[in-house]
Amino acid sequence: MSSRKERKQGRGSFVVLILLSALWLLPTLGLFITSLRSKGEAQTSGWWDVFLNPFSQNWDISSYTTVLTENKLATSFISSMAVTVPATILPLLFAAYAAFGFTFLSFKGREFLFSVIIGLLVVPLQGALVPVLKMFISFTDKTGIEISGQYAAAWFVHSAFAMPLAIYILRNYMMTIPNTLIEAARMDGASNFTIFWRLVLPISVPALASFAIFQFLWVWNDYLIAFVFIGNEHPVLTYTLLTMLGQYGEGWQAVAAGSFVSLSVPLLVFFSLQRFFIRGLTAGAVK
Repeated sequence: MSSRKERKQGRGSFVVLILLSALWLLPTLGLFITSLRSKGEAQTSGWWDVFLNPFSQNWDISSYTTVLTENKLATSFISSMAVTVPATILPLLFAAYAAFGFTFLSFKGREFLFSVIIGLLVVPLQGALVPVLKMFISFTDKTGIEISGQYAAAWFVHSAFAMPLAIYILRNYMMTIPNTLIEAARMDGASNFTIFWRLVLPISVPALASFAIFQFLWVWNDYLIAFVFIGNEHPVLTYTLLTMLGQYGEGWQAVAAGSFVSLSVPLLVFFSLQRFFIRGLTAGAVK
């Protein structure tokens, strides 16, 4: 009796998951169908009309040809990589060492300082953009070094706002590392830096990979920070896709095609690191 009930519950859960997955994939399906339709059809009818008359549609890949040849998508792709890769690596390095300190080093005010850092998670990003931009302008006026409009500005802002979440995730994972292992390394004469670099960091690869996925996806899909601090001097993919849309939305099908081209990199990053994803997020949770 109980096994039959469990089978029914399992089937119900499976049906719910299928429905939720279909609902989540519906916008992506519409985007993909739009990218394969002609410009005229995309402007005059909705993508769902394809299911009513699938054989009367003029399917073509002209939108992909336009995106890859006539627009500056390749340059924007390089700019996005130039922003995303350093903005993912830098907070990982700094946050990992900070998490190591909060976990294995004893100093006065450690818990209070950690609480302050976690509190920064609720600070809205939009509210800090203008003060940070003014700080860059003031720095340029005093030193003559131009930061705004360069990749370094985006690196700084993305890394700063990623630090609280990175420290939180990495500290939770490092708390699962036995203290006896750290003490044994110290008894063997290892310094804190050696323990961090050669012991804690390799063990924390799942947590590092989990945060790397979050950070990479956030920076790769970001438009606001790239627009405010870089602008059109080094346009990223999101900026270029917006310019492809046109003033009145006449380039919608080209944007759909460009979105699928840009989608390839985040998918590659996620599937290459997904084996660490769940383990990195659930470490330190209540079992």
